[in-house]
Amino acid sequence: MIGDLGLPSWLSIPQPDPQLPPEVVFHLFGFPITNSIIGAWITIILLVGFSYAVTRRLKLIPGKLQSVLEFALGALLRFCQNVAGEKNGRRFFPVVATIFLFVAFNAWFGLLPGFGSITVTTAEGEAHLIRAANTDINMPLAIALMSFVFVEYFGFKSLGIRYLGKFFNVGQFINSVGKIFKGKVRAGLGGLMTGFIHIFVGLLEGLSELVRIVSFTFRLFGNMTAGEILILIAAFLIPWVFALPFYGLELLVGFVQALIFGGLTLVFLTLAVASHSAEAT
Repeated sequence: MIGDLGLPSWLSIPQPDPQLPPEVVFHLFGFPITNSIIGAWITIILLVGFSYAVTRRLKLIPGKLQSVLEFALGALLRFCQNVAGEKNGRRFFPVVATIFLFVAFNAWFGLLPGFGSITVTTAEGEAHLIRAANTDINMPLAIALMSFVFVEYFGFKSLGIRYLGKFFNVGQFINSVGKIFKGKVRAGLGGLMTGFIHIFVGLLEGLSELVRIVSFTFRLFGNMTAGEILILIAAFLIPWVFALPFYGLELLVGFVQALIFGGLTLVFLTLAVASHSAEAT
């Protein structure tokens, strides 16, 4: 529409061609390694490397890097304790902090040069070497499954077999049937309806546990993928300098999505360890 602007080749942006499926870069022991897996590995290596470099020589008077790490982890710990209490906040902190940091830095590293721009030649053709892990639906699904597993684990660990009571709440129904057999027909029939309601609510509770996996997955995948496509289109349509605000927006979106993912996991962990009688009161 506006014609050739005569930009040098190193400033020209190829027409965006977003692809939802990840591209296989190589195989390791017969297992396909995609560009999103490489992106996740980079995030893990950088996070672990930064943590090791800072914590291997802790000082009473912290330096800049130690202060940044202590501030971030301290803020996450206080957030966990404010929601779950002093004891449970410390129990849930490793899970919530890991999810938050992994999701946030996956999003932020995806904005760096090299992600989605470096191509390599593979056995299947040309492929991008690195891709932001959050834009591959398999990664949000894996994080959502880990969140689900830890919620159920802490629920069973805290309440034991009683944890299943919120899914299979048949106590009222059995008591009502017993009353009918004992001759208390009127009281038994009145309690049967309540028993059916309790059973139905338990089934809904079990269904909601599974629906959380789907909602977690598509919320993160949708927002991260839409943001990446937005940046690709903005960089293609307008000069790079004017596309910078979109990068700032994606920094904020990455933080918000990590906070939502970690925060909802924390809320579900807190609800899982609360007894059913405590929730009722």
